[in-house]
Amino acid sequence: MQTSEELAPLGFGFMRLPETELSDGSKEIDIEQVKEMVDLFMDAGFTYFDTARGYYGGRSEAALRAALVERYPRESFQIATKLPAWLAKDADHARAMFDKSLRETGAGYFDYFLLHNLGEDRTAQFDEYGLWDFLAQKKEKGLIRNLGFSIHDKADVLEEVLAAHPNMDFVQVQINYADWESPTIESRKCYEVARAHGLPVVVMEPIKGGSLVKLPDAAANLLSAAQPDASLASWALRFAASLPGVVSVLSGMSTPDQVRENVRIMRDARPMASEERALLDQVRAILDGIPTVPCTDCRYCLKNCPQDVRIPAALASLNILALYHDEFRAQENYDWNVSDGLASSCIACGACEDVCPQHIPIVEELARAAELFER
Repeated sequence: MQTSEELAPLGFGFMRLPETELSDGSKEIDIEQVKEMVDLFMDAGFTYFDTARGYYGGRSEAALRAALVERYPRESFQIATKLPAWLAKDADHARAMFDKSLRETGAGYFDYFLLHNLGEDRTAQFDEYGLWDFLAQKKEKGLIRNLGFSIHDKADVLEEVLAAHPNMDFVQVQINYADWESPTIESRKCYEVARAHGLPVVVMEPIKGGSLVKLPDAAANLLSAAQPDASLASWALRFAASLPGVVSVLSGMSTPDQVRENVRIMRDARPMASEERALLDQVRAILDGIPTVPCTDCRYCLKNCPQDVRIPAALASLNILALYHDEFRAQENYDWNVSDGLASSCIACGACEDVCPQHIPIVEELARAAELFER
């Protein structure tokens, strides 16, 4: 864990790996390129790797084994992986995922193990399947060194989970300067809840899936004028890595050049000064001034929707597009978070609009989302 004089280390997220296209049109992970990326990362002195059972249809853990575990001494790196109860058919299936992760990674044990993606209605499945006690037993056997969870939800939900499960060793939350004061993501509030419980923090989405290197011109020019030689990525990474109590700042890197840039930033950079944070406040004000769908993620609409459309997530993709013009990230968010409740399923009943505190024309916005993201 970093002190006030140093940055938290960079972590290598195995969720946006390079792929090659096969003759039949399918894709597979480009292991040789991943090996090159791992070597660059390790040579720079960074050692934290983050994967999950659900990434790439279960192939990310095997890629980690081939690129890292089979090529470096086990004590020279740390592995984090995750168990997604929401992908399991039942409790036995969920518990079997742990053993499968051990086999797929070949790690022998996990330095960090997470209950994956709590929040909304997903948390109940971890409770129903008894996974908290199950994983605590694995920790007692030495198969897990640090047990925690990742969560995509608001601070009050994080507080509820930590109150119910006070024996966690760490927590992984979404933190970046754009979402620091966001009423939907609540990065600052979630960070403060974790720290109030004395927990170390692993940061995910520090560059907001790459969107923070695609800032509007007014915001980008502001940062470039202050530090002409600093990349936009460096501002985002340093913001997250400068926070006290952060264990690692994850970056889902896709190319060797991205690894080179990120390790250069994190190896040589200094913690963020107060005047630099003030500049990021100005960037956030610029972003806040861009017209977006005014969804606050209150989720009242979800309770009334007869089609179970994932309304807030669909609207979030529209806002990513509006703020950053980042088609890839907007589509990725849609594919990941809306696949089980597509905007095109909307029957225009208007039940969502009747309860929306922001009076959003949701039916109209869902039609726009379906047109943009369901091509």
